Amino acid sequence: MVQNLMLEQRMPVYFLSHGGGPWPYMQGPFRDMMRWLEASLNDIPNQLPHTPKAILIASAHWEESAFKVTSSPAPGMVYDFTGFPVSTYSAQYTAPGSPELAIRIAELLDSAGLPTGLDASRGLDHGSYSVVQPMFPLAQIPVVQMSLHQSLDPELHLRAGAAIAPLREANVLIIGSGMSCHGRTPDMAAPSAAFDAWMRSVLLDGPPEERHAALRQWDQAPWARKVHSREEHLLPLMLAAGAAGADAASCIYSEKLLDIFTVSSFGFGTRSGASRFDLHAGNLHPALASGTPQPAHTSTMHSAKTVTP
Repeated sequence: MVQNLMLEQRMPVYFLSHGGGPWPYMQGPFRDMMRWLEASLNDIPNQLPHTPKAILIASAHWEESAFKVTSSPAPGMVYDFTGFPVSTYSAQYTAPGSPELAIRIAELLDSAGLPTGLDASRGLDHGSYSVVQPMFPLAQIPVVQMSLHQSLDPELHLRAGAAIAPLREANVLIIGSGMSCHGRTPDMAAPSAAFDAWMRSVLLDGPPEERHAALRQWDQAPWARKVHSREEHLLPLMLAAGAAGADAASCIYSEKLLDIFTVSSFGFGTRSGASRFDLHAGNLHPALASGTPQPAHTSTMHSAKTVTP
């Protein structure tokens, strides 16, 4: 009974597609394109057993020669994007950091034999604040950001995720922030749908040991290198899956952005059942595994509620 209670209280883990640039700090058509993603992020606090003590985000937009961790008590903002409105370059997400958590993360990684280090000057990039702002707009929960390893080795990132998994028992919400599809060419409809179907098959249908084996060989998936010519936006999934251990996965968000790019987000250990933000539920496997484009799902997208920053 005690063990079951601990499992019920343990934080889930997420791999989140984070959208484009600083979209939560914008208004107009670009923000509107993210309305279904935003609604799915708004819903994540409802999926948690309780309010997190802190949030750890591994961002696709930070690579180092070791797994670096932000250790400032007040991390600033990294405006790592171009071509957006002037106002977005002064946007703020003022959540505190947590030097204590940063040290604990580094200890866990070091104990697992993984290269690590602290960075007291690095701030949060848009891979972090573009997802936590819609989830926790009051910015009261401490946020610590973790880098990818510049080797982009899937096995290394699965190991890093497993190393930090004990943080879930300490009420820390672990998020891998990237994109399930990072290709942006006009011919991406069939490739992104086929790759998404592969992700669903691997994450939702197979046992965890097979899940990890498939993720190690992700570049063998249909259209893998078309969807991810460089894998930095997929590697946060490996961290999340490593931290998830044997927990079941669920798709918490899926849509076809611009009627072209199939994008999805996944939770592990959420115990929340089917998500109303998964617009492709039950509609991907046979046709899309062969790369056949499907109609866009747009009929329900207009009902999404937004949070204005």
